[in-house]
Amino acid sequence: IGLARTMIALGEAAGCRTVAVVTAMDRPLGHACGNALEVEEAIAGLRGEGPADLMTVTCALGAELLRAAGVAADAVAAQARLAEVLRSGAALERFRQMIEAQGGNPAIVDDPAALPQAPHRAVYEAPVAGVIMTVSPRPIGHGIIALGGGRTRLDDAVDPSVGFVVTVKPGQRVARDEPLATIHARDGAGIAAGRRALDEAITIGEAGASLPLVSHRITARWEEVLA
Repeated sequence: IGLARTMIALGEAAGCRTVAVVTAMDRPLGHACGNALEVEEAIAGLRGEGPADLMTVTCALGAELLRAAGVAADAVAAQARLAEVLRSGAALERFRQMIEAQGGNPAIVDDPAALPQAPHRAVYEAPVAGVIMTVSPRPIGHGIIALGGGRTRLDDAVDPSVGFVVTVKPGQRVARDEPLATIHARDGAGIAAGRRALDEAITIGEAGASLPLVSHRITARWEEVLA
């Protein structure tokens, strides 16, 4: 919240109306972690079919943009506008136009399978029964780099196909051997590196709680506790 207030002060000092929405950062947003996997999930979101947490945060931020731009008078009107562009397909069509304008292949909007696909996949299962305590983003990010999906040096090649699809959240109860994630890798070594990353990121215990998904809305003059 302190960082939010600082960023608001900087924006307002520059003459830009600034609003901060404080959201949980203790787990990945949505399920997909990795370049092509996240694009595929974004396309699902633009169809209104994305994971619930991804849609909640995206619409919360989108509503603030509509209000700041004067397109919507209040939160109710903004959310209604967002729901309509998702329902009508207008949001997805605009994404298609953005891809085409940048020289990409707009056909991926209709067929996300045209995105790069990792040749190897492995399911990561719960070693014990219990409650998901953590799904830490940092080890997952490091794991994507180990898989080849990120850089440690400027000239490193990036494989856009690799990454993780993590389907559990903190506080969720799981059974032993229940699937928690899928590793997308280019070889067996990547699968092994992915397992090590998930071993570190996902912990299971007896009881757990997570941060509220959207907790505060802060402006230059007002702080609203949402959860």
